[in-house]
Amino acid sequence: MAAGARVDELSIARERRVRRRRLRSLPTLVVEALRLCWAARRRDLVLIFGVQLLGSALLAVQVLVGREALTRVLGGGGRTVAEGDLLRAVAGPLLALAGVSLVAGLAGAVRGQRMRLLSEAVQRAVWDRVLTTTTRVGLERFDDPAFYDRLQRVTTNAVSRPVGVAQGLVGILGGLVGSAGLVVALWTIQPLLLPVLLLSGVPLLLVTRRGGRLEFDFAVAQATAYRVRSYLRSALTGRREAKEVRAYDLAGDLRGRYDALLDRYQEDLTRHVGRRMRLSLAAQLLTAGSVVATVAVLLWLVDSGRMTLADAGAAGAAAPLLASRLQALASGIGNVLEAGLFLDDLHGFLDLGAVEERGGARTAGPLAELRVEDVVFGYPQGAGPALRGVSLQVRRGEVVALVGENGSGKTTLSKLLAGLLRPAAGTIRWNGEDVADLSPTSLRDHVAVVFQDFVQWQLSGHENVAVGRVGRADEADAVPAAARQAGADELLRRLPAGYATPLSAELPGGVDLSLGQWQRVALARAFYRGADLVILDEPTAALDARAEAELFAGIRELMAGRTVVLVSHRFSSVREADRIVVLRAGRVDDTGTHDELMARGGLYSELYTLQAQAYRTD
Repeated sequence: MAAGARVDELSIARERRVRRRRLRSLPTLVVEALRLCWAARRRDLVLIFGVQLLGSALLAVQVLVGREALTRVLGGGGRTVAEGDLLRAVAGPLLALAGVSLVAGLAGAVRGQRMRLLSEAVQRAVWDRVLTTTTRVGLERFDDPAFYDRLQRVTTNAVSRPVGVAQGLVGILGGLVGSAGLVVALWTIQPLLLPVLLLSGVPLLLVTRRGGRLEFDFAVAQATAYRVRSYLRSALTGRREAKEVRAYDLAGDLRGRYDALLDRYQEDLTRHVGRRMRLSLAAQLLTAGSVVATVAVLLWLVDSGRMTLADAGAAGAAAPLLASRLQALASGIGNVLEAGLFLDDLHGFLDLGAVEERGGARTAGPLAELRVEDVVFGYPQGAGPALRGVSLQVRRGEVVALVGENGSGKTTLSKLLAGLLRPAAGTIRWNGEDVADLSPTSLRDHVAVVFQDFVQWQLSGHENVAVGRVGRADEADAVPAAARQAGADELLRRLPAGYATPLSAELPGGVDLSLGQWQRVALARAFYRGADLVILDEPTAALDARAEAELFAGIRELMAGRTVVLVSHRFSSVREADRIVVLRAGRVDDTGTHDELMARGGLYSELYTLQAQAYRTD
């Protein structure tokens, strides 16, 4: 497992090249980020930019007021003010300086707190888009490790980047306005100081730009390892895993894997932080160098008589302020460039949902016939196609069974029939219309599925059944009626709070159900949905023999008026189906009734006989 988290350098290099090419769209990404911030909290966005503009403009005022105070203390020609007149001479400038400093400090405090509110609102808006995408993308994406890596990068890095753009632009605004004001102030004092300070900004910009690229590359490199660490951590803390962790004494091994991955991450992080620190050191050295050079020029100007002591003092105060504003400007540009890399990643991810959810505008009607024509499908990580040229027909009111050995494609085909997967080739027709031309939502509205690995929702018993049709009118007896059809009504009524009992021991007042009881609840969801097509994928895998026999004996009555596709590995369960489709290695091996298939002596007959022999006692 640890080995699987090893970084693929070629993938990282390829991702880096793609991102750099697509950063040509940076202006568009920046505008989109600002639109998102505007939509989330426009008043705060305007306020943040306003107070940043005010605070930056006040820097030049502080320098000029300070210069006036020094001039009054030292006198125009460098002579000091008489001792009794000192306070009177500097009182006005000092009060003005205190007032300006107070306003600047308040502006900074307001900006910080409002940025916090804006950040929370924007992250909520971005999360809304991310969750919309994860619930829209095709089901096959969840079998693709690259999708999970991208999702991990988006959720841990890109979600906060729209605010990062706003913060970067605020820094750029503050840097530009502050620098412009200080440049004007220094120009009035001594223009010869400007070239030394302004030239220091160019290397700062290059340093911060390099830092942004390093951060994105590190996020790409760590995506897979992060997911593996998260999985191991959940395995060591999860309730479902706890019994096997103890039964097989896995704690030491899992901790060892987790610690090894964490050690590797710490090593990688140390190297990454070292590179960022060296860049930061370079930036600080450049800033310090510009200040030293400025002081040297100041001393020369004072020594040569080209500048008074008051002007030198004001310039000495302005020089580090200008250097810090230039550093803020470079940092802001670097933040925007770094955010652009992650925003491009975010928009690429969000586009997946927009592209894959697109379907036709037509609305699917009640099912009369479902036809599969030469369908091919393969998973991203599969060694080959899971289905190869599959064709079959399902008519209204029929019970059609899909059988075959493990890996034959039964579950994959059932997902295609449910509209959860789309074929790579071939066509699936709903009432003669290609499902690609139908609205995915309207199609799924006519389908109910009970999966083999159904979800055990940590909700109440009532809600666990009602999720079968969210938004359905709350009919008084609809949920209990569905539960009765599935044989779950009595067990739910016996719970401490009846149907209101949470079905999880992790919740207060909650209880656990056995797997067989859970399967009955899952079946109740399908009945509650009231769909035309019901797909049952191993619906009795966790039921005892009596419960299984009762279910299949009454399946026609229970599903009256509906079409049923039944997936099962128990051949005795499908004998009464109208048609049995036998799958072998992703292909249709044979089709017919139980008697027809037994008479032909093919794979179905062979597997049925093998299962039957297991029950013989003679």
